[in-house]
Amino acid sequence: MVTLTQYLILSGILFSIGLVGVIVRRDIIVIFMCLEMMLSAANLSLVAFSRAQGQNGLPNYDGQVMSLFIITIAAAEVAIGLALIVALYRAKRTINTKDLDTLKD
Repeated sequence: MVTLTQYLILSGILFSIGLVGVIVRRDIIVIFMCLEMMLSAANLSLVAFSRAQGQNGLPNYDGQVMSLFIITIAAAEVAIGLALIVALYRAKRTINTKDLDTLKD
């Protein structure tokens, strides 16, 4: 059986990989995917804590309900984010963050 500690270590590793990807990478699509990975790591932590806080063999569903809300918000973020990325690509013909300077005009 997988313990809470193992779930939290996996969640921390996923969050760290996502954070490094956001800081290091310059491709806006990769940054976007790394942000989604960070949200998935937070969801994993919430579900793991929810399962660990169960009483009488039944899990506490509060963390799992919160995780569903985060997934819903992430779906809306994907739709808006991809629309912004497509609009930026059409305007600048690049997805490199170094070349995106639209606020300077």
